[in-house]
Amino acid sequence: MDASGRPTLDEIEDRFVELVAGRLSRDEADCWAARWVMEDGIAWDDLSWWALNLLYGVDLPAGESGGYLHDDEQVRTWLAELKERRAMS
Repeated sequence: MDASGRPTLDEIEDRFVELVAGRLSRDEADCWAARWVMEDGIAWDDLSWWALNLLYGVDLPAGESGGYLHDDEQVRTWLAELKERRAMS
């Protein structure tokens, strides 16, 4: 957490890492991100906001066919993109 009590970008990235590794469920990741996305009055940098909004909703079902709207490969792609964007900033 930073001085204001909100998660750092490192912590947000860690949630992605834990999710991809199977140590964090999609529901846990979604609930954690929802807390921060729904909190009023927090100013986020663009990258943190983008990443939080991906985690928030990561457990959305794909419909009657089962599975998730965003599959595991998509989540891995998001993590790779987050790392790439961090390296560029």
